[in-house]
Amino acid sequence: MSEKGAYSSPLCVIRHNLQPYPESVAEQEACVAELLEKRRGNTLIFTEHPPVYTLGTSASEGDVLTREIDDEQIRVYPTGRGGEVTYHGPGQLVCYLIVDISGEQDLHKHVWRLEEMVIRTLADFGIDAGRNKRGIGVWIGDRKVAAAGVRCRKWITYHGIALNISPNMKHFEGIVTCGMSDRPVTSLSMLGVDISRSDVELTIIRHAEELFGT
Repeated sequence: MSEKGAYSSPLCVIRHNLQPYPESVAEQEACVAELLEKRRGNTLIFTEHPPVYTLGTSASEGDVLTREIDDEQIRVYPTGRGGEVTYHGPGQLVCYLIVDISGEQDLHKHVWRLEEMVIRTLADFGIDAGRNKRGIGVWIGDRKVAAAGVRCRKWITYHGIALNISPNMKHFEGIVTCGMSDRPVTSLSMLGVDISRSDVELTIIRHAEELFGT
């Protein structure tokens, strides 16, 4: 199921409960085309995916160690975003931002804003999160709780950041996560934090408006 216009926001906000990864990429590419044609504004898409490993432009297929965890087959898709191999699955809130950055043309600043959006959101729930020299994304101590990766077409960005709320953490064992063999990943549920997806979404929207709203 999906909902469009379910929230009042200067961003166009779209919400999907569970969406196959290829459909999500197609939706983002359609949003990019519409934004290039000035037929839509900046867009925030919330979704979750069935279990999938995605390969960024810096990924090696050798970093997918297995495609089966506990008799469950996990699909693998190459994708045009930056970064290496990552996992998406139920319980992980994926936030895709389709944003026009042609005015500043600074992709590093855009990634910083993605991270900042999640850092500010977690701070509102009393969680001390930040950045780490080991790699982009959002970290709680020495554990990554949100992975980021983006793609840019004519200075329209897409893809985004994925926050681990309560995913099946065993699925991360099938990959070399973001190129790090020690898999320093965590989730809010692993840390004993119980927050609903809807509460996280509403808080993210507020911070996305501050950082990306027009």
